[in-house]
Amino acid sequence: MSDLQPSSDITKRELTRGRRLKAAAIASPVVLAGVPFILFTILFVLFGGVPTAGISIFFFGVLFTIFGFLIGLAYFCYFWSAQGGGQTLGMRVLDLKVIRTDGSALTLTQALIRYIGLFVSFICFAIGVIWVAFDADKQGWHDKIAGTYVVKA
Repeated sequence: MSDLQPSSDITKRELTRGRRLKAAAIASPVVLAGVPFILFTILFVLFGGVPTAGISIFFFGVLFTIFGFLIGLAYFCYFWSAQGGGQTLGMRVLDLKVIRTDGSALTLTQALIRYIGLFVSFICFAIGVIWVAFDADKQGWHDKIAGTYVVKA
């Protein structure tokens, strides 16, 4: 008889996590494509028509950059703070959480500092984010600036 036994190590939690990950993989592109489309449609209706191409591209480019920054600011500051449980939707799927170096939850101000640090980390050719792979404490620049860690939830 064979020594191979069917493995039943897969738990219900792991199966649920896989389903959530698939749902997030499907929903994320829809949200990321849908929000700018809806904003563009609203702006198009509000400003009534199509201005000259050069002004339109520049104007909407600046507008979407500002909207994107503000939407990201609201999203990350809320979810990283104690009010959002220290986890964005993606972090919940991956069972990760942001905490302060003393183990407590972030305030909205600390979440704002972390977001600004993340913005700086990406502006510098994402070196501040890549830094996590080489840092002994596994902190990116934004984590060092805000005094935070990303840990298993």
